[in-house]
Amino acid sequence: MSEDFFAPPPFNPESALATLKRNLRDLRLAERAGAFELQGQPVVRARIDGASLHLEIARRPARSPDWETQVASDHAQLRKFTDELKRRLARWSERGSDD
Repeated sequence: MSEDFFAPPPFNPESALATLKRNLRDLRLAERAGAFELQGQPVVRARIDGASLHLEIARRPARSPDWETQVASDHAQLRKFTDELKRRLARWSERGSDD
């Protein structure tokens, strides 16, 4: 029996980007001009960069946000990015309800 029987499937950035876009839409983010927006404010940008995804997440929603950059070259990194986005969305919604 081969040792790489349990090896994860190879990372395909095209299908990973499609999955990410579907997940972002499920989080009620709207896609416009290459960015995903929360209430009209860009919060996520993603693009294919060779064999990986170049991901940008806003520190906080703003018209011109400060971006944090990450690179996802496997599915675990993409899940980590999505989990971080979910935490930020929850934090931003809590702040919005306090105002």
